[in-house]
Amino acid sequence: MVLLFWRTLLALPLAWRQREKVYDQLFEIGNASLLMVCILSFFIGGVIALQTGPVLVERGLTSAVGGLVGISIAKELAPVMMSILIAGRIGSAMAAEIGSMRVYQEIDALRTMNINPIHYLVLPRITAIALAVPLLVIFSILAGWLGGAAVSAANGRIDIAFQAFFQNLREIVGLREVANGVFKSFCFALVVGVVSCHQGLITIGGPRGIGRSVTKAVVNSIVLIVILDYALTRLLLK
Repeated sequence: MVLLFWRTLLALPLAWRQREKVYDQLFEIGNASLLMVCILSFFIGGVIALQTGPVLVERGLTSAVGGLVGISIAKELAPVMMSILIAGRIGSAMAAEIGSMRVYQEIDALRTMNINPIHYLVLPRITAIALAVPLLVIFSILAGWLGGAAVSAANGRIDIAFQAFFQNLREIVGLREVANGVFKSFCFALVVGVVSCHQGLITIGGPRGIGRSVTKAVVNSIVLIVILDYALTRLLLK
């Protein structure tokens, strides 16, 4: 996987030649996932407010609800949850598509025509996912904040107006916290892209092998996302 990532990085200047494929992948990853991302994030923000709001209000920390919901979504929940979602939806599709080409010898045919599979198959996908996931996470953060504000205003045990919620959120959450989450999502996107493409390229064994590759791509991506999240959190807290 490290070697695949390095070869893709070296081929990055050639991404402009594959821009049509990058646009196609961007549409598949970004536009097709946007509604699902926003709905999921809205309710995640609502759940965080519903769980933590009453506890903070009971202890006289009503003004902290907006900041707690805002910072937890921006720095942790949005990048991690959305990356896991993309791993399940897009990573599995990448592994299945490239794995099918590997099993049915289409990748060998590309090599026969002197077409580098990394340039043709891997580069557009990794470029697109690295661009799309951070943008999706920005929408996810906004939708999560809106969900937290809506629940805080509608729930009688919390009863915080929209204006008060976002005023407290602005006091605690700044551009640095949002950039923290977006940077994490960029790293997670690279992990999902590299792992999924790698599993596709090493697929063997026919349709059953494709199924195993898809499963490994999703599971390995999720495990690496969680491990990398801890490492990045420690690094960014310094």
